[in-house]
Amino acid sequence: MTSKEIRRKYLEFFRERGHKIIPSAPIIPENDPTTLFVSSGMQPMVPYLLGQKHPLGMKLVNSQRSFRAEDALEVGDNRHTTFFEMLGNWSLGDYFKKEQITWIWEFLVDVIDLDPKKLYITVFIGDESIGVPRDNEAIGLWQKLFGDKGIEAREVDIGSEDTGYEKGMRGGRIFAYDVKKNWWSRAGIPSNMPVGEPGGPDSEIFYDFGTPHDTRWGRECHVNCDCGRFMEIGNNVFMQYQKVSPTTFEPLAKPNIDFGGGLERILAATIDSPDIFKTDLFEGVIKQLEELSGKKYEGEWQRPTRIIADHLRGSAHMIIDGVLPGNTDQGYILRRLLRRAVRYADVLGLKADTLNTLVPFVIAPFKGVYDRLFEGEESIRKTIHDEEDRFRITLSRGMKHFNELSDNNISGEDAFVLFTTYGFPVEVTEELAKEKGITVDMVAYRDAMKGHQTLSRSGAGEKFKGGLADHSEATVIYHTTHHLLLKALQMVLGKEVHQRGSNITAERLRIDFASPRKMTDDEKKKVEDIVNEQIGEHLPVMRTVMKKEDAESYGAEHEFNASYPEMVSVYSVGPKDATLENPKTKEAFSIEFCGGPHVANTEEIDMAGKFKIIKEEAVAAGIRRIKAILV
Repeated sequence: MTSKEIRRKYLEFFRERGHKIIPSAPIIPENDPTTLFVSSGMQPMVPYLLGQKHPLGMKLVNSQRSFRAEDALEVGDNRHTTFFEMLGNWSLGDYFKKEQITWIWEFLVDVIDLDPKKLYITVFIGDESIGVPRDNEAIGLWQKLFGDKGIEAREVDIGSEDTGYEKGMRGGRIFAYDVKKNWWSRAGIPSNMPVGEPGGPDSEIFYDFGTPHDTRWGRECHVNCDCGRFMEIGNNVFMQYQKVSPTTFEPLAKPNIDFGGGLERILAATIDSPDIFKTDLFEGVIKQLEELSGKKYEGEWQRPTRIIADHLRGSAHMIIDGVLPGNTDQGYILRRLLRRAVRYADVLGLKADTLNTLVPFVIAPFKGVYDRLFEGEESIRKTIHDEEDRFRITLSRGMKHFNELSDNNISGEDAFVLFTTYGFPVEVTEELAKEKGITVDMVAYRDAMKGHQTLSRSGAGEKFKGGLADHSEATVIYHTTHHLLLKALQMVLGKEVHQRGSNITAERLRIDFASPRKMTDDEKKKVEDIVNEQIGEHLPVMRTVMKKEDAESYGAEHEFNASYPEMVSVYSVGPKDATLENPKTKEAFSIEFCGGPHVANTEEIDMAGKFKIIKEEAVAAGIRRIKAILV
């Protein structure tokens, strides 16, 4: 069974059970200030799991593109990837445990034909300190399903993951773990949850590949063991409690279901191989790498082949979502992936400028699923080509410098110089050092990087919700001004101008936009005049929820390459006689897909001052940046 078939069967299975299929959100989060990437299928759904009504109803299903930068150094084994897809279904106060457990069993066992004898389950053991009991309901439901297939499903208490290595399997089929393993909330374990936050037990599904236990991981094997015998393929989250005091939880009136299953891992289970790189998602690019390198996918060549295949796949999906290589945020992660891929291309003995030729093989499994990959194929190839070209300019000098250093352990300052001067991501330095049997002083390296402004920042304080630093009055005023500026840029420079990023604080606004050339002084003056004219018109600002196709037909500006639900929120500025009852969106000066917040009328901007561009500059190939203020 191919990845396309499994994805399609999953979506159709839940559609037939009343779920609406929603598109994958972009992997660059729109309104989450805590992370660089969407790293799970649940992440874009958090507002709805917390009570916001979804425009498509209470039963939803999708396959969400996801990316975990923290897994980059794990890539090379048989199961870790940076980019992955998460099959997900949700009940927002509709069905609950009985339906969910029964349906996901039916899908895995009856639809895609997994052997039920190879399935194992974890459940929540309960916690008296918070008054939440053992999840006997889930245990009973699983036992009946196994029993119907003639399989005894003995339950075994494990408790903490650490004791699993002491207790082992003990003939069990269903294993009860504590809050560190089988409890879900946004804040983690119950003691970390703020009062008012919802959470609940979960029940994971594991597939047994039957490989021998590796005692390096502990004396006994258990389902959460890292030895490779078991692989988690799905997790059912039962969000059924709310924290009402520091030590008390009460049942929610309308509990939710959140299921997430890794497509790559489920696919590996269908071919009974613990190596996800043997699935059709990677088969084509790996065969091409074998042909180009003359090295078979086995032994010492597996790791570099897996790294190249994964990193190119993750890079392709980032690039179609508007990310370009850089030294901060998502751009830095993309640069790390591509430069690490170049490093391992050299390990395989590939010719320079080969990586971009692999793009057709990387994206082939997504034909008819994520066609933006094919529409943007040339852009993906060019980005990879250009980044490899940049890296190779300094690579030989960097390797010479590294070899001069590597008679001894690498100091933090040396690793810092390799990064800032030669463009070596520190992971590349670490891997080169490991090959020579030496170490890198990572503590000193991090200290050296603290004052370096181009360090990739991932702390919540540096992220901006929808590009906004906060929701203060001044920031909201600049946010609405930002909408006026984008429209004015399109009027002066052409309709092909589109936003590629924003950063808005209480002191100024910043917009990155696609444009091939520097603006003239006359063009900047025209843009300022248009924005100030609209501000002076004292135009109403309206929010309207409408069908996506209606918004698009009105010419609504939206995020580059983003996917949206059928119903969207748009903000329109003007015309002057627009009202809540009759927003006259078609006649608006500016209309954009946006979550807000905004001023109610441009008069509020007028009171703050006149719009003025203070800087216009290049930030990347084909990308310009404007900083502007109200004075």
